[in-house]
Amino acid sequence: MANPVARILVADDEAAIRQSVGNILRYEDYEVEEAADGKAALERLARGGIDALLLDVKMPGLDGFGVMEKMAADGIDVPVVVVSGHDAVENAVESIRHGAHDFLEKPFSKDQLLVRISRACEHGLLRRANRELHESGGWRSAIIGQSVVMQEIDELIGRVADTPARVIITGENGTGKELVARAIHARSGRAAGPFVEVNCAAIPEELIESELFGHEKGSFTGASQRRIGKFERAHGGTLFLDEIGDMSPAAQAKVLRALEDSRIERVGGQGAIDVDVRVVAATNRELQDEKSGFRQDLFFRLNVIAIQLPPLRDRSSDIAALFHHFLGVAASELKQEPKQVGDEVISRLTRYPWPGNVRELRNIAERLAIIVPHIELKTSDLPPGMGGQGQVHASAEFLEAPTFQEFKAASEAAYLQSRLRENEYNVSRTAERLEMQRSNLYKKIQRYGLKTSAGT
Repeated sequence: MANPVARILVADDEAAIRQSVGNILRYEDYEVEEAADGKAALERLARGGIDALLLDVKMPGLDGFGVMEKMAADGIDVPVVVVSGHDAVENAVESIRHGAHDFLEKPFSKDQLLVRISRACEHGLLRRANRELHESGGWRSAIIGQSVVMQEIDELIGRVADTPARVIITGENGTGKELVARAIHARSGRAAGPFVEVNCAAIPEELIESELFGHEKGSFTGASQRRIGKFERAHGGTLFLDEIGDMSPAAQAKVLRALEDSRIERVGGQGAIDVDVRVVAATNRELQDEKSGFRQDLFFRLNVIAIQLPPLRDRSSDIAALFHHFLGVAASELKQEPKQVGDEVISRLTRYPWPGNVRELRNIAERLAIIVPHIELKTSDLPPGMGGQGQVHASAEFLEAPTFQEFKAASEAAYLQSRLRENEYNVSRTAERLEMQRSNLYKKIQRYGLKTSAGT
């Protein structure tokens, strides 16, 4: 099933800019609305349904800063990307002070626009999810499992969440470290603030300092404009440093200084910036050893509260509940009836060692929900390693997707192909039943190279 389409409001007094930006965004499947001035922008925002606002600073009447002040006063929580072609440095600082998510200096490229809009939409989704789950107590139910160890972890989260204590979460890959970090944030007094994640292992060593602390324009080759770092973005909220054991020594030193002083300095910057950030860190490595290469003074700064997540094989009593949960989530997304699971299937799942932990279990559940056509799962539907016949492995591309994003893409491709086949490869009928625009389905057919007739 297609992901929900994000709706972007473009507020600029120049019609040509609204049109050109709108065309770029619509081509990437965004829905776009326009406002020619600040008043019109506020009127549209008040009606709701906007996922991100691209806001020009210089507009007649109410300017961009006035719009953001009014948004704050009215409780309109929409991520703002500010655009300015004048006094860029001053406007960038002022934008962040007014609560903008990001800043774009004119002229900007298509790629710069799309990256910032994508980040803003993602930020908005996370903030809404955090707020909704916090209000409903949903993070408590999100820690799934009745095993003694998971109940103890849930109680510990409850005790430390609303304190300023730093937390370090350890455990194997796929055990749910990010989920615990989000639970700590959502159950804290910072829940209304941002939750900002940094995967230290995924960022090249030469860019990690810029990612964390930001940089000034011209501070190094390729720094074409000022960048606001993750510490500043997390101001008033929580910064989650995932895989912190992979952080470079230079970045470790700066993080230690930031924790000690509650101040950071951008790469190439001349002055310190105060930040109010709670840091939660996670690692699958042993850091309490000088041979690890990790600064021990930083480790002790982070290790105020330690949460050790067990591997899934050590809490097998939770597997059934987790599997049913993931099947239910997948069924909701696919708009289908949840799969039924017999005792023998659960028995096979429970005996499996799960080297990929909860992440692997979730992926298996999603694959089965997409690939298996019948309502009741059989042991033969399971992968060969679990004693099945491997129907879930029907597509090599689907099985071998090495990253979550590639898995999602392969899942979508497999699902769309099956729906096309069900509708006798009639694209219009398939799009209608999927509640998707036909042009959007054509783009996905082209992107994934899907078959559009029985003979191709």
